[in-house]
Amino acid sequence: MKLYHREQYLKKIRPFYDDDLIKVITGVRRCGKSCLMQCVAEELKERGVKDKDIVFLNLDKRGSRSIKTPDQLEAAIETRLSDNDFKYLFIDEVQNVEGFEEVLNGFNTDGGFSIFITGSNSYLLSGELVTKLTGRYVEFEMFTLSFAEYLGMKTFMGKEVRDARLEFEDYLRYGGFPRSLEFDDPDAKARYIEDVVSQIIDKDIKARKKIRNFETFERVMTYVINNYGAPTSLTNIVDHFNNVEKIAVQRRTIASYIELLVNAKLLYRCPRFDLKSRKSLRGEEKYYLADPGIYFARNVDVRPSYGPSLENALYLYLRSREYKLAVGRIGKLECDFIARRRNAYAYIQVSMSIADPNVEEREYRPFSRIRDGYPRFLFTLDPLLQEREGVRHMNMVDFMASEGELLESQA
Repeated sequence: MKLYHREQYLKKIRPFYDDDLIKVITGVRRCGKSCLMQCVAEELKERGVKDKDIVFLNLDKRGSRSIKTPDQLEAAIETRLSDNDFKYLFIDEVQNVEGFEEVLNGFNTDGGFSIFITGSNSYLLSGELVTKLTGRYVEFEMFTLSFAEYLGMKTFMGKEVRDARLEFEDYLRYGGFPRSLEFDDPDAKARYIEDVVSQIIDKDIKARKKIRNFETFERVMTYVINNYGAPTSLTNIVDHFNNVEKIAVQRRTIASYIELLVNAKLLYRCPRFDLKSRKSLRGEEKYYLADPGIYFARNVDVRPSYGPSLENALYLYLRSREYKLAVGRIGKLECDFIARRRNAYAYIQVSMSIADPNVEEREYRPFSRIRDGYPRFLFTLDPLLQEREGVRHMNMVDFMASEGELLESQA
């Protein structure tokens, strides 16, 4: 089967193909990690690497699901080694084996291997793996399809690609899980994405943590998903459940449930940063969905709410391009994002449109309070762009379709 090559990730990994650093590919389930590893294997074969020197083990596939212990994992790898030549070892969903770290550490220490692994939760790079492989691994975080990849994959699959603005509306609604593009029927897309979410809950949450009251967990998850892109404090969530839903739930329980969702990469936490004190602020973080389609799959009303959906799409896009993001507070005003890559910064506001003069003033106001000279961007869906007060007004559809950069010199 021909694979769609996601070049923005492949170009990051290529310099490490023959390196003894363990290549760790992380990301939410079904974002394309397995296909990415298969693309790497394809490129190695094109470079002349023989089939016998490429060892591929998918621990989520039938026939490999019974591999649960380090000894079983080591035996499964050993049986696939035909000689002592240099090998490229690929292990998909390695966290399915508890204690996999010692196996990887052994093969890595012995030498003669270039090791690639994938995992769907934050546990992969916590605790023992980091301790045992200090300085001997490199992480590549993967996301669902960006808008440019979404258009590229539709073309690759031979599907009709309409006007970019119409396609962007679909992208905001249905998201970028690669396999969801196979389905033209919205109900089929929703069922597929809901199945992905169920797998995340079963394999990346329930399997790692016993949840005593699963109904309450589901309600907390629904609340956070439905309020994505909004400032979220534990105090407000506790008040909501105690006073609105009449469910007695403790603050630490809600905090642990949200942490499970973040660790499973279903949600991303965006911290707040005070521009005056130059300090991070605790509480009132924003949470963004791992894919726009998650909201669509779990809600009857599928009309996008443009404010949070545009923020979510831009958040994922910039994260995939290795920007670190925070919500900026300037006195009583808020800047949607402060983006940082290496030592360069950019300030970002996001709005559906600034055709209304009142909205225009509201969106520009935070910029007027920023005293440094870092670039400022206003993203909207407006076709006509303006120049004002040194702020770069960008059309988000054009920016994302062309794989634009905020900080060209830092790319």
